[in-house]
Parts: sequence; structure tokens; C-alpha cells
Amino acid sequence: MTNSLLSHLKCVECGKIHAADKLNTVCENEACKAILSAQYDFGSNTLTKAELKNRPASLWRYKEFLPVLDEKNIVTLGEGFTPVLPLLNLHAYTGGKNVLLKDESNNPTGSFKARGLSVAVSKAKESGIKTFVIPTAGNAGGALAAYAARAGLKAHIFMPALTPTAFKQEARLFGAEVTEVDGNISDCGKRANAQAAENGWFDVSTLKEPYRLEGKKTMGYEIAEQLDWTVPDVILYPTGGGTGIIGIWKAFEELEQLGWIGNKRPRMVAVQSESCDGIHTAFQQNETQSTFKDKGFTVANGLRVPKPYADKVILRVLRESKGNSVSVNDKDILSALRELAAHEGLLVAPEGAALWHAYKVLSRSGWIKDGETVLLLNTGSGYKYLDNIV
Repeated sequence: MTNSLLSHLKCVECGKIHAADKLNTVCENEACKAILSAQYDFGSNTLTKAELKNRPASLWRYKEFLPVLDEKNIVTLGEGFTPVLPLLNLHAYTGGKNVLLKDESNNPTGSFKARGLSVAVSKAKESGIKTFVIPTAGNAGGALAAYAARAGLKAHIFMPALTPTAFKQEARLFGAEVTEVDGNISDCGKRANAQAAENGWFDVSTLKEPYRLEGKKTMGYEIAEQLDWTVPDVILYPTGGGTGIIGIWKAFEELEQLGWIGNKRPRMVAVQSESCDGIHTAFQQNETQSTFKDKGFTVANGLRVPKPYADKVILRVLRESKGNSVSVNDKDILSALRELAAHEGLLVAPEGAALWHAYKVLSRSGWIKDGETVLLLNTGSGYKYLDNIV
């Protein structure tokens, strides 16, 4: 057993409670259908911060606060506990500020998607699922394919035809069935949803089941632990589906319940591509939800999400944190990518590069102040995007 403290699941919109001992997707309330958030009995926790030091350097070091009940169902490739690196050589932009980059490219399959899929596949395996389906802009498909292969299960992946070749080859090498779709991830989602209904496959689309979020929240646990149980003043996050920004916020709430951090929270910044910046537009216009927006191809494939399923929750987090949003065009993304590579030796994903440009915008404006600690969450490796960036 894992000693998981999982108690129940709760709808983030209507508050309906869902039992944790059944296979869950989204809220059962037909008028709601919102995302479910796993809840834990933190009052029963006996784990101490000091004990973590003797645990494996993976996200499963926090297994009490993850949903898998029996350790034999954990499907792992060593994901998590990625490094937090200071930016050392870009003083013209970082002077007076402590700018850090958490590098998720060190995960299996080269991105933060490994976190969510490790936990989601593990919990689905525990629930008896044999076949998965997912729409993806690239990284999530590769991660699902890898973890399904590790678990001896099947994966069906729907991916835009314009996705760089490396993502398609990766998923196929892991044994998944890949279907290329002329369109964006929303078009892939429609195909995946139809096939799931027809064939009985389990859909692990972003926030259409509750446990990818639990894997992503471990980024927040790690940030706090790696910064000696403090949190940054600002976190910049590339926002496509937005699971990570919601998960990190959830993590800090849970850590406060555990008594491991105080009530300080970072200002959260959603960074989007101008191609699909519905969250940015909604935030700047003080709207509570976004509208569908897709201007076509962007070098940051993972940011081409025309309308995130959890748009209301993302916008809520930005406002609760007194955060911000920035929209970045492809030219500035590529410039930032090359700058980080040439000066810091970091070949980040275009989604992560967008954060560097956004940081400079917010720093120049005075929104980020001298003396503050800023963390950029690079979600993946630039190597897979060579079709787009060279």
C-alpha cells in the first residue's frame, strides 16, 4: 500500500462530492460537467518534511498526497524532481532579481507531461482500464504512449498533422496507434471523444479525468521543497490546457494545510501564443471565461489550445494570485529561445522560451520588481521542436 490519504473528489464548480473508489471523469452533475479535484485527509498525515530527504528523487516521494492506493499499480519511469537552475549570464535583464528556471525537459519523454500521465495511467490501471485515447499537441501523446507501454496497456493518439515529426515518431516507437488530423487539438479532441464513446476507450484528455492534475501539482510540491519550503514571488507558466497552473496552485494550498509552508502565494502569470491567447484576452478584459480563439500554426505547438476546458479555473487562479498574463508572437518566442540557448546552454521548448520574453516584458514594465524571486517553468525540451525552430 502507498498510505495514500485520498479521501474523495470534489467538483470545482458546483461542489458535488464524488466517491474516490470508483472510476471518475468529470462532474456527474449534468448542468455542470466541470473538473474534479482530488481531496486528501491531511489531518491524518504523519509524514514530515525531514523524512522526504530519504525518499527517491521522483514525484512519487509525495505518494501520500497522490491517488494511487496500492504501490503495485504505480507506473513510473523516474519522473519528477527536475532541477531548478538560476539564470547566470543574462544580467542585462535579470539584474536586481533572482530568476530561476525549473527544467521539465529532464523528465522521461522530455516534458512535464510525464508527470500527469504517470499518475493518470497508474490510477486508471488500478481501476482496471486497458486502453487509452488522447488528443495531443505532441508531448502528452508521447508521454501516454510511453507509460501505456510500461504498463502493458494500449494507447490511441490523435495529433495535428502539423505537429513536428519527432513527436509522431516517438509515440509510434512506444507502440501507440497515431492518427494525424488536419486541424488543431480541438479537432483532435472531437475525433478522440467519438472513438472513446464508440470503442469504450478511456479518455485522458486534459482535465477530462482528475488525476493528470495530481501529477502536475507535484511541480508545486517540488518548487517549495527545492526553495527550502518557500515559494517564489512570481511564477510564469506557459498556458495551453492550463493543468499545470491549476495544479501548482492546488499544491501550495495543500502544503499550507500540511503546515509545510505559510500563506504566502506567488503571483501566477499565464503566458500564451498570440495564435491562441483566449485566456490572455479574457484576463485583460476581466472576463470569467475565455472564448474560442485559433489563428493557426504556432512554433509553440503546446500553446495551440483554442479554448481550455478549465478556462474558468485558470482565470480564477490568476485573479486570486494577483497575477497577470502575456501574449507572445512566434518571432519573439524564437528570439527568446535562441537567447537562452546561446547564453545559458538551455535548449528549451518554444513554450518555455515564451516565458523568457514575457519575463522581460513584465520586468521592463515594473510589474516584476527588484529583489523578487521569479521562476520560469520550462515545460519541455527544444530538441523535439527542431522542425519548427531551425
